[in-house]
Amino acid sequence: MEQFGISADMVGRILLAGFLGALAGIERDISGKPSGLRTCMVIAISSCLITILAIDVFTQMSDRIDFTHVIAAIVSGVGFLGAGVILHNRTDVRGLTTAADIWLVAAIGIAVGARMYILAVFVSLFTLAALVGLSPISYFLATIGRERNSKWEKEDGKTDK
Repeated sequence: MEQFGISADMVGRILLAGFLGALAGIERDISGKPSGLRTCMVIAISSCLITILAIDVFTQMSDRIDFTHVIAAIVSGVGFLGAGVILHNRTDVRGLTTAADIWLVAAIGIAVGARMYILAVFVSLFTLAALVGLSPISYFLATIGRERNSKWEKEDGKTDK
């Protein structure tokens, strides 16, 4: 593969980014959220690829490339994807966790592309633990909030609608 300008290291980084993106995506799929396995994998892989190109390829061609601009472009572009999954109406906002997950998956892809493997794996596992482990707590707190709001509406005799 070296003859084509592709190293085993590059392929390994792409595969790792895809795997770590899949971890977050599987949880989103199981939770029935709009951004699932394929989306998270593609975001992680593409972020990793752009990072590899910036670090390994473009810096060999020119010493005037600023890697921070590449990261900023990835974060900005992925921000548009995240904004697209956020839905809100008068009383409810949905999709914030999915939007944050999309952004984080891109950051994991960047970390893998920059050869920060331990950081990327740690963040992936920590995120998966938070998404899965905190879900029951989040549901419980939301239930308490709904009950409290319902109680206040009954006391006031009116609603916000």
